[in-house]
Amino acid sequence: MTKRQEFKVLKTYSDFELREYLPCVIAEVNVLDQYSSAASSAFSKLFNYISKGNKSSEKIAMTAPVISAQKADNSESAGWNVSFVMPSGSSFAHLPDPNDPQVRLRELGTEICIAKSFRGRATDELSKKITNELRAKALEANIALSDETRICRFDPPFKPGILQYNEIVIPAFI
Repeated sequence: MTKRQEFKVLKTYSDFELREYLPCVIAEVNVLDQYSSAASSAFSKLFNYISKGNKSSEKIAMTAPVISAQKADNSESAGWNVSFVMPSGSSFAHLPDPNDPQVRLRELGTEICIAKSFRGRATDELSKKITNELRAKALEANIALSDETRICRFDPPFKPGILQYNEIVIPAFI
């Protein structure tokens, strides 16, 4: 089973969860493309990095989700940051350098976020709809949010759309 990014549920609301994401390292690629093709454009570069496409030829375990993130004030031309979360316990200093200059490693500290899961193919239209609903529910709960939205996909693209599990995750200011 694919390991998942670690978090603790702090509070469960009727429409979402408030979570504390533990510190981690991500490998990310910025793609100047529309959402519909950004993840597939970046996926091969990220997969190559974890599959020995790094300076030590070390294989790194695949984790879930694949995250596509964009700030609300970005235009489509600013692109998407698509990332893989490195396995739990990884540290920036102990991960091999990528061979591809487009792949960057970045450490993330502890983050408080709201999250809502959904089934179905994470299309641009469906993701925007759920994001808007989630932001409205957070506003009702008096939770201030970042302008960044993360679309987190847990399943491979060949899995039937109705069976795919996804989440919208938005950093919160608590």
